[in-house]
Amino acid sequence: MSPDLMTYLPLILLGLVALVVIVWALSRMNRKAKVLRDDGADPLARDVLEEGASPAPRNQSLIDAPRSVAINQGAVSAAANSDALAAAPAVADAEAGPVITPTIATPAADTPDDLTRIKGLGPKLSGLLGELGVTTFAQIAAWDDAAVARIDAQLGRFSGRITRDQWVEQAKLLAAGDETGFTAKFGNNG
Repeated sequence: MSPDLMTYLPLILLGLVALVVIVWALSRMNRKAKVLRDDGADPLARDVLEEGASPAPRNQSLIDAPRSVAINQGAVSAAANSDALAAAPAVADAEAGPVITPTIATPAADTPDDLTRIKGLGPKLSGLLGELGVTTFAQIAAWDDAAVARIDAQLGRFSGRITRDQWVEQAKLLAAGDETGFTAKFGNNG
């Protein structure tokens, strides 16, 4: 090694150590979560995984919330679905959020209709309605104002489409098989 390098080697090593310490300190300061240490008699925040710890209060509303209504059309007959939904009450929880209400107004047919034939109802909305149990034109045609309001509230960013695009009127024509009436009033769906 050269004599100049030997002279500056301790300074170079000291600079590298200082750089590592600075990088470590900056990374500790930019942490999103801070680790609290409380060795007192009454700990501020006990880990929920510790023996005897109570559930975290912010998650309790999720634990207490009712399960969503899910109906498998293949496993339960259509008549049983309509009876069960007519008898099922709306479930509400002040902390859980909006009211969850079963939405099938009439018994579904064995085969679902292509709901995308309704103007203003695309594949995403068709899938969302399927999750809510709506699969046929007859179901949509049977909606009254209360059912429209209830389902519209569950459509999220698609809210307002039911009345704006006249889904109920379109569904009545399609459920009745009136293709000429549908085409005359709403145009060719192609």
